[in-house]
Formats: sequence, structure tokens, C-alpha cells
Amino acid sequence: MNIRIENGLPIVSVEIKRGEKAVLLTDVLLDTGCATTIFDTDALAQIGIELDIINGRTKRMYGVGGHSELCYEQIVNNVTIDGKELVSFLLQLGMIKEIYGFDGILGVDFMEGTGMIIDFQNFLIKYG
Repeated sequence: MNIRIENGLPIVSVEIKRGEKAVLLTDVLLDTGCATTIFDTDALAQIGIELDIINGRTKRMYGVGGHSELCYEQIVNNVTIDGKELVSFLLQLGMIKEIYGFDGILGVDFMEGTGMIIDFQNFLIKYG
């Protein structure tokens, strides 16, 4: 995966698959300061990942300055993010695109869980 810098922020394109459906998200923030991964609700609805009202729960997402937005946290089974298959992954869904302009935010949970290696010298991401 290649990293590009936009407005001083590391942005990546990520393909997300579930079953036979896939979606390419081109504006995903690579955020080592974010504990959890969150994707735009509308973007993932395209591949059948929707809010699980019964098993999920509402959460507040806090950003710099203490502002918060409501999002939804739930376990997503059998999803592939950037070629990494995740059998069971705790994911957040929210209105990211409308508020921040991102399709999603890759957080430390995904980075740690996949052994992500961020190479800012060559602007590449590899996996250990």
C-alpha cells in the first residue's frame, strides 16, 4: 500500500472485501494516534456491512480538541482489509466522510493486529 501526504496527513487507499463484494476507499487516514479503526457507514453498506443494532453499541469518537461524534461499534466477521483477512474484528462505523472528509481511519488496533510496518522514507506500508 502506498502512502500519500495530503494537507500534512498520511492518506492511503484501502480495498475492503466481505464475501464476493469489495469496495475501494481512496481517502483513508492512517492514524497512529487513533486507538480504533472506523469507516464511513455509507461506504461499507455497499458491501453489506451495516449497523448491527442488536449486537453492537453506540460510542463517542473523540478528536483533537475534545469534540465528539456518535459512532457505532460492532464485531465484523470475515472481512478483508488491504489483503489482510480478519476473522473477527471490532470495527466502528460512523459519518466520517460527511464530517471529516475521510472514507475511514485506520487505527492502531488494525496496525497492531496485522503487524503493519509504516515506512515513511519510501511512503509504503508493509506487513510483518
